[in-house]
Amino acid sequence: MLVLTKGALYHMKEDTLIDNYPPFTPAFGIGNGHAQTLYPALYRKQIAPQIEEERFELDDGDFVDCFWHKRGDIESSKGIVVLFHGLEGSFNSPYIQGMMRRLGDDGYSSVLMHFRGCSAEDNRLHYSYHSGKTDDAKAWIEELVARYPDSDIHTIGYSLGGNMMLKLLGEYGDTTPIKSAISISAPLRLDVCADRIDRGFSRIYQKHLMRSLTKRLTQKYQTHDMESHIGIDVDTVKSLHTFWEFDDVYTAKVNGFSSAQEYYKASSAIGYLRDITTPTLIIQALDDPFMTPEILPTKEEISPSVELEIYPHGGHVGFVSGTIRRPFYWLEGRISSFLLLSISLG
Repeated sequence: MLVLTKGALYHMKEDTLIDNYPPFTPAFGIGNGHAQTLYPALYRKQIAPQIEEERFELDDGDFVDCFWHKRGDIESSKGIVVLFHGLEGSFNSPYIQGMMRRLGDDGYSSVLMHFRGCSAEDNRLHYSYHSGKTDDAKAWIEELVARYPDSDIHTIGYSLGGNMMLKLLGEYGDTTPIKSAISISAPLRLDVCADRIDRGFSRIYQKHLMRSLTKRLTQKYQTHDMESHIGIDVDTVKSLHTFWEFDDVYTAKVNGFSSAQEYYKASSAIGYLRDITTPTLIIQALDDPFMTPEILPTKEEISPSVELEIYPHGGHVGFVSGTIRRPFYWLEGRISSFLLLSISLG
């Protein structure tokens, strides 16, 4: 394992991490990146935590749906943890439910902010969310700060949500209201990731995600004049097969970018890491099938406030340890340990 912390990159040879948590070791039989990625998505048995739903209205007339766990315990809790899911994720994502349950057991109140259109109801406007759209998260976090001034705010971002969160932390800089943050499997260089997922077996993930994205976009043709907004008809939308195609004709156009390339450059978190002042943990796996090691930051691209843990294995938001019969979802323990450390350091 490689660790980048306080601006220094070194090989971690000890048996424990800096906060005495054991490093990740993949479960026997599911050691490669695809197995690590698919196993929790297909086989994790989950009991959903009890949640309370809140619709947060945005200034532009749209909304995001926020799902709370243990909202009633905020005053006595260790703090509020805000979660951001990945591309086309939601409360139904196993990693979200598992983490919220763990946070509740650990004494935190938690809330998942769905990105626009990712809850049970489509958003109202002709555009939705993207990898660098930080204004919705910023509005929600600042609402929480105003509403609960005595509670510390922590954040966890997965995949796309991790990239967005890291960009937000960089934008906040010295003005950050966030006590600590953890990013998991973030696509730090979006163009590299869009290339990677269009190669080999990774095209299976792209096909799955594109099916969801194009379905969501075609539905917007029923309520908006999308052809005037993006210049293509609904049948052309159905023929889009790659992230590059989708982001070029839709994401970039409706969000004021000239092309997918410009959108990727402006929205990639890699350019914001040096400005982060929030104590932040970034966890990445070298065998992540959504990206390549090229996305990893250099020492010059990262802030002293950021700790980067790079594992040979773990897949994309996988990190399944234990055994196939008795899996242990290492991320939840690692995140819990980092949160506890951030609280103890004040």
